[in-house]
Amino acid sequence: MTAAAPAVASTASIQLKFQIGARTVAAIPRRLVRVALSLDDVLRDCPVSLPPLPADAQGYAITSLPVSRIGEIRAGGLLTFVRQRYVRYHTDLTIGAEAWLATLSGSARSGLKRKMKKLAALSGGTLDVRAYRTAAEFAIFHPLARAVSATTYQEALLGSGLPDGTGAMDRFHALAAEDRLRAWLLFVEDRPVAYLCCTADGDTLRYDHVGHDPACNALSPGAVLQVEAMRALFADRFARFDFTEGEGQHKRQFATGGTACVDLLLLRPTLANRTIIASLGAFDGAASWAKRTLSHPRLVRALRAVRR
Repeated sequence: MTAAAPAVASTASIQLKFQIGARTVAAIPRRLVRVALSLDDVLRDCPVSLPPLPADAQGYAITSLPVSRIGEIRAGGLLTFVRQRYVRYHTDLTIGAEAWLATLSGSARSGLKRKMKKLAALSGGTLDVRAYRTAAEFAIFHPLARAVSATTYQEALLGSGLPDGTGAMDRFHALAAEDRLRAWLLFVEDRPVAYLCCTADGDTLRYDHVGHDPACNALSPGAVLQVEAMRALFADRFARFDFTEGEGQHKRQFATGGTACVDLLLLRPTLANRTIIASLGAFDGAASWAKRTLSHPRLVRALRAVRR
């Protein structure tokens, strides 16, 4: 078997974040070689190769490393720390729209139909979803989607809203020229309330940028837009839809498959890096304990009783 070449392998200043949910409490910058595995890398049954570590780098940050491959990573004396565990979900776009819809539970399908009807009723009886793929179309999409992005928690808490600026627009336009861009907006009463912007890597389309107006949470505009986008993609040229790193109900619901993965840190065995790893481990452990404690059924019942 030949080694899988990482999709991205570049040295950059990466923030090692101390997070509680979506909120970052603190962050420590480290210059690392980022090795981001693509969905093809994840799905192929072949070893993962690491590029040489530059002298100015403190180590590697590997994302979407299949759990089955952890033991094959040669750390070479570097400190190893599992930063995150999750399933990398994807949808097989070759099965057809009807077969995909059949993978959803009956309650999920009926719930989506109700939400679609509510959103359609607010727009004169027809669901208002608009698609964009050319550079000219994206020039229309971008300012409308940016207005939605500015209202989202992704932008407020994670700093991961829809990219803006000349560099980002140049990249989007270049992707559009190569037929590697797909974007959608959901409108309510002619006002955009949700967006989805995806870029392609070969025959895989990635779930890159997404958001919806929190004022419309009750209508689930993001889920409705995702369904409509997926319907369109089954008639497009792509073989897979990649939900990328991280989990969530939205991804679990719409995916047809998934691979257990980890984000792995490999750091030089310096005192500073040992301290960072110990601190990250203690913080993540405390956050996990607090989450389990606060979600314990007895505590939940007690808190409900107090509120009453």
